[in-house]
Amino acid sequence: MIASLTGKIQYIGSDRCVIDVNGVGYEVFLSTEGLSRLPERGNEIFLHIHTSVREDAIVLFGFAERSEKEMFLVLKTVSGIGPKLALAILSGMRLDALSEAIATEDVKGLTTISGVGKKTAERICVELKDKVGDFRSAVSAAAGSAVTALGMTAVLTDALSALVNLGYPDSVAREAMTRVKKQLGDETFAAMKVEELIREGLRTLA
Repeated sequence: MIASLTGKIQYIGSDRCVIDVNGVGYEVFLSTEGLSRLPERGNEIFLHIHTSVREDAIVLFGFAERSEKEMFLVLKTVSGIGPKLALAILSGMRLDALSEAIATEDVKGLTTISGVGKKTAERICVELKDKVGDFRSAVSAAAGSAVTALGMTAVLTDALSALVNLGYPDSVAREAMTRVKKQLGDETFAAMKVEELIREGLRTLA
């Protein structure tokens, strides 16, 4: 079974990408957020992989974070949820919000996700509410690490808020700022104004 892939992005589609690993192209399906975090074509990437084996096909599902893959696997244990619906659920709600919705049995919130009806949402809450504690902790820890690595300031907070208001997930906005800081260096990054950070952040997301 394929558990991970490291290679260059060859193609990016609406719900999948192709990763070139030593001349072999692997088609990998990703969540909406996973796709938004992919680098440009030609760049190298590492993805955690779940291999789904059916009678008529072998399908690969990719995840930037191990916690996202683990949530995907947990969702698949719920009756009536297959790999495609599990991926759709991850596309419909950020991991932290999804964990919170399950833990608090927010059936109404879960039904806002495409493909999830009331009965499915109820099953998710009943079967998984005691299993999402680790995910909530992992997401909080990851967010805390990102804040520490960036060195949060009022200017940076405003820039992140602006990117989120433009429709980018918080995790994607933070990743963009992390790339900007790496590209420009600590001193230049720390001296930048809000509008400059936003501009550079959007450039990395283009």
